[in-house]
Amino acid sequence: MISKNESHNQLRRTYFIAVVISIVLGLASRKFCHLLFSTLAENAGDVLWAMMVYFGFRFFLLKKSMVTAMFLSFLFSFGIEFSQLYQEEWINQIRGTLLGALILGKGFLTVDLIRYTTGIVIASSFDWLTIIKKQNNK
Repeated sequence: MISKNESHNQLRRTYFIAVVISIVLGLASRKFCHLLFSTLAENAGDVLWAMMVYFGFRFFLLKKSMVTAMFLSFLFSFGIEFSQLYQEEWINQIRGTLLGALILGKGFLTVDLIRYTTGIVIASSFDWLTIIKKQNNK
């Protein structure tokens, strides 16, 4: 029988792995975009970024609900996107770095809100299906 603490650690590892996989796939989708269908190449990076955000919230807020993680993921992702409307020199210098561009983006695009929504819905669906499968195996 697995203790509650072991179960939480196992779940936390799973979310950490999901974050890492999302990052690796997201970076690969940018680096190897020429190998992907154009629609996939245009959208995959932002979808995977939002998935990483969702799994990150699940990792850090393990005892909170999926709805909380989804709400915070939307708030964070949309907040980052709307922050791109702010174009001052100091923040554009940060956005000019690789890490700054990956985290903060460069310019506001309405379509990114759709991509983030898609990523959060996909990630939370995977999460929900995994939870349902675990419950059925008990």
